[in-house]
Amino acid sequence: MHFRTLFPARLKHLALVGAALATVTASLPAAAVADAGDRSHRPSDRGLSAVIRYTEYGIPHIVAGDYADLGFGTGWAQAADQVCVLADGFVTVDGERSRWFGADGAPDGSLSSATKNLSSDLFFRGAKDAGTVEALLATPAPAGPSRQLKELMRGWAAGYNAWLRKNRITDPACAGAAWVRPVTALDVARRGWAVSVLGGQGRGVEGITAARPPAAPATATAGPASADAATTAVPDPARTAEAARALLAAENATMGSNAVAFQGSTTANGRGLLLGNPHYPWQGGRRFWQSQQTIPGELNVSGASLLGTAVVNIGFNDKVAWSHTVATGVPFSLHQLTLDPADPTAYLVDGRPERMTPRTVTVAVKDGAPVTRTQWWTRYGPVVTGLGASLPLPWTATTAFALNDPNAANLRASDTALGFAKSRSTADMAQTLRRTQGLPWVNTVAADADGHTLFTQAQVLPRVTDELAQRCSTPLGRATYPASGVAVLDGARGDCALGSDPDAVQPGVFGPSRMPVLVDAPYVENSNDSAWLANADRPVTGYERIFGTVGTPRSLRTRGAVEDVAAMAGRGGLTVADLQRQQFANRAPAGDLAAAEAAEACAAVLADDPEACRVIAAWDRTVDTDSRGALLFDRFWRRFTGTAKPADQWRVPFSAADPVRTPHTLNTGSPAFAQALKDAVAELRAAGIALDAPLGRHQFVVRNGARIPVGGGTEALGIWNKTEPVWNPAGGGYTEVAHGTSHVQAVGWDGGRCPVARTLLTYSQSSNPNSPHYGDQTRLYAGERWVTARFCEQHILRSPGLRVVVVRD
Repeated sequence: MHFRTLFPARLKHLALVGAALATVTASLPAAAVADAGDRSHRPSDRGLSAVIRYTEYGIPHIVAGDYADLGFGTGWAQAADQVCVLADGFVTVDGERSRWFGADGAPDGSLSSATKNLSSDLFFRGAKDAGTVEALLATPAPAGPSRQLKELMRGWAAGYNAWLRKNRITDPACAGAAWVRPVTALDVARRGWAVSVLGGQGRGVEGITAARPPAAPATATAGPASADAATTAVPDPARTAEAARALLAAENATMGSNAVAFQGSTTANGRGLLLGNPHYPWQGGRRFWQSQQTIPGELNVSGASLLGTAVVNIGFNDKVAWSHTVATGVPFSLHQLTLDPADPTAYLVDGRPERMTPRTVTVAVKDGAPVTRTQWWTRYGPVVTGLGASLPLPWTATTAFALNDPNAANLRASDTALGFAKSRSTADMAQTLRRTQGLPWVNTVAADADGHTLFTQAQVLPRVTDELAQRCSTPLGRATYPASGVAVLDGARGDCALGSDPDAVQPGVFGPSRMPVLVDAPYVENSNDSAWLANADRPVTGYERIFGTVGTPRSLRTRGAVEDVAAMAGRGGLTVADLQRQQFANRAPAGDLAAAEAAEACAAVLADDPEACRVIAAWDRTVDTDSRGALLFDRFWRRFTGTAKPADQWRVPFSAADPVRTPHTLNTGSPAFAQALKDAVAELRAAGIALDAPLGRHQFVVRNGARIPVGGGTEALGIWNKTEPVWNPAGGGYTEVAHGTSHVQAVGWDGGRCPVARTLLTYSQSSNPNSPHYGDQTRLYAGERWVTARFCEQHILRSPGLRVVVVRD
């Protein structure tokens, strides 16, 4: 029986809850019915309500009568699994980390680049004091959030709060903690805003909060003075360009992804297929969480949400499926200010001085006096004195830099996700992107049941055209823009303003017509390189440099992915099972390219110790848990690629005419080769690790005291099933995963009402070690097994041990 036929679309939510419960419980075993009727879950008959049906691995299927009720059920269910991580994030966006954890403690990095609680608090408290998010909430759609999204956020906060009132926290990370508190819809919106600015203001938190005029006296409240700030010159262009490139490089990122969509011409039944493989942190507030959200007659979507989000960010319904990959577009620009000689807090525009706007922020500190600092704002954005330690932007007596982040005015990302959830085709999804324009730092890859595919880099980016960069770049910008896409524009010239596209929903950004897109290719794939090779036979060109490059070397992960998916498309007859095989193929492109040559040259390097040569030669070129030699090659390859310049790693250079197969032929004559090989052998032996040990013996995670071996490999090796683990030789090798494969979905259709979907949340639903869902899917991941998604009613109701909870406020 299908809910859509059971209920009229506009039934009152309490009637829905009662009818849904009656319908569901009629099909349940007695034990499940007893649980569904447990009055502890039904504190009153007032307020919001939802029905939550839990299936295997703690995946909730949330049914509600309207958007507020759906948010309520989602907030409740997220709190049940992740209350401590969520509460920690709300402390962050409230600017109260220093109050509870001390000024020198460190956030988990999920909501900004801040390395200390104090800088995090100064940033978020500054946004709070300025009413930044309140102003966005008051902005009418489409530039501001929709009414439906506001209702979802209101409901999410109420559900989270209701769970806190009715349950005892068992997670030792926050049990009994005073900093776990009720939240408001505004808190939920602030968290969403933090995610939107991760690539812009969030990247520059330390530089924004530490910025102060060079002539200001050093006081107890003004913060540390920068060294000789008044006389420090503008940064060296060449060094800054390289620092900017490294800052934005995929190999240095803590997030990435693969995604591929196959057109019906390549599949067994003429319908589309999608494999999504995001690479996200395994701990902290940037984890995914699985659910299905249903408003009968209005919305029915399954997938994964970033914690604290009231919508499904990556997912599928009965007609479409989509995933995201972190894009190469640079979501910020810099404006180099020419300062008034008489006042370093005033800057010139067309010869006329404009005073900066000071924002004084005070932060409470645990066991200490409050700290007060001043941030300085311009027409372009905040003054910033650096983007990380490697990219200083000093504020001198003559020059300062302002950071422009258009996503600071963007609270639309969840509306984009909501539009995707209700789409019936990839064409609908493209229309959603044109209407909402909400994605801050990701590409979209999608397929539909009619066999269509879509790739688009629909990002909110500052409207820096190549013409504008040519005309308005400062000497620093003339180096950084070609190298990295980071524009440094002359802030003293009014004619260097970003301007607007007529189809853009906010000023100063690109409109949809300017964005890279590829429709209905046999396959579309992205592995965090630019849009250029989304399909190697149909290169995407014609976009501005700020979106990414054209005709430049691709990462080994992109090269391996394109080889794999192009071969799959060429074979044809594809099914969901083929997607599952691709996810766990664990082929190492670096091994295919270099292992044989490395083994041959090894004999001259390790003439007195040939074991390593034999191990590398015998390695099967995969990173399965039983692969012998994978760990040795991994430790060697990390060292080699980390010390040898890209041009020195290969004998045959890159060719834009053959971008998937070049560069190639390992340069074993590089001094870095011999040293990396010797160091890798010495390292493993010093740790007591056999050179031919199976990878899973020394690449594992520990959950409740038990070791769980995990396969996959690093960015440097080019692995689709990416694992960026934490090296701890004294603890046995790689003893935890920092980031990598997270929420995987392989989705297709067979002509029926139910999508054919397999999913996997590698780190499991809950961070609470006392939860049964703390490591259950992690063990599935270790065994390369999947969860069969239960999307339709008949499949949900057949779940063994189905548990139904009615939640009301």
